[in-house]
Amino acid sequence: MLSLTYISSTTATLTKEQLDALVRSARTKNEGLGITGMMLNARGTFIQTLEGPHESVDALFTLIDADPRHHHLFIVRREEIATRRFTAWFMGYREISKATAETIPGFTDYLRTGEIQGLTSQRHATLTSHRVFHERVA
Repeated sequence: MLSLTYISSTTATLTKEQLDALVRSARTKNEGLGITGMMLNARGTFIQTLEGPHESVDALFTLIDADPRHHHLFIVRREEIATRRFTAWFMGYREISKATAETIPGFTDYLRTGEIQGLTSQRHATLTSHRVFHERVA
């Protein structure tokens, strides 16, 4: 099974209705493909994790990469996983404000450096986004 996490930015500001439609569409598509995951949105910058069968994740990511609504797409992590982290979510979604992000220990530093401040061993940025999603905004 494949887990793929990427960051991208919208090319134009999306309305709440457009974001809601995007999430509904993603959930339907992901369920059909057997993909689970999560997406955080902070003022038009998204971090999303997709997990599922290699072929399904790769096919969906190809569509996402070609979507003209966003740009500056960057793969943060691509890894083989034995178990899903988001077993019950075809697309968990939360918006997070800059003010909220700044209150989360290590999150602002993570966005700047990819490291979690204050830890002696380096952790991967993807784990921070998962922790933020679960602990603070889920």
